[in-house]
Amino acid sequence: MKQPTFYGRELLPLSVIEAARAGDPLAVESVLRYYDGYMNKLCTRTLYDLDGLPHVRVDEYMKHRLQAKLTEVIVNKK
Repeated sequence: MKQPTFYGRELLPLSVIEAARAGDPLAVESVLRYYDGYMNKLCTRTLYDLDGLPHVRVDEYMKHRLQAKLTEVIVNKK
């Protein structure tokens, strides 16, 4: 059977989501990897150096906070 897709991207299997909710660390890691690109997009910031040149970077602090919050919601979901 073909995996379901959303805008051409395969969805996470339900078994991985259920295992993550049960506390399986490998499944939680799979969920975090699945949403990594989305989190990078959310955390992208334009920073300016002393000369005023823009640099587009991922705000790692914000990304770690998002990952921690997602992990907390997955594991504590009843």
